[in-house]
Amino acid sequence: MSVIRVLVANRHRLVRELIVASISDQPDIQVVQEIEHESEVEDAIDRTQPDFLIVTLDRNSGLPEFCNLILQKRPQMKIIAIAPDRNVTVFYWASLQVKSHPIEASEAGVLDALRGIVRPAARIQ
Repeated sequence: MSVIRVLVANRHRLVRELIVASISDQPDIQVVQEIEHESEVEDAIDRTQPDFLIVTLDRNSGLPEFCNLILQKRPQMKIIAIAPDRNVTVFYWASLQVKSHPIEASEAGVLDALRGIVRPAARIQ
């Protein structure tokens, strides 16, 4: 079984801790590092070589600008951006263009995306 390497780079400590607590007990997922500041992301990626980066989703629900640069330099990288205050989580990956797909804003949604299972987010009425 191959291990999915995850770098958690979230501005909010509580959110970082909740993310790490949710995924660290999964046998196929390894949190390689936690960081608070976006300025540390490039160095952390170079050091830890993660498969996934989990970040805070920008206020406008867009991919943070620094993530575009990461995906351009490392198209194999996958990014999950989370906005817990709006109950929104988005999975980003690169091909010829950066793509995204809304996923369920839950522990199960994030774990599925880490494992390559992307299901549409359920609509809340």
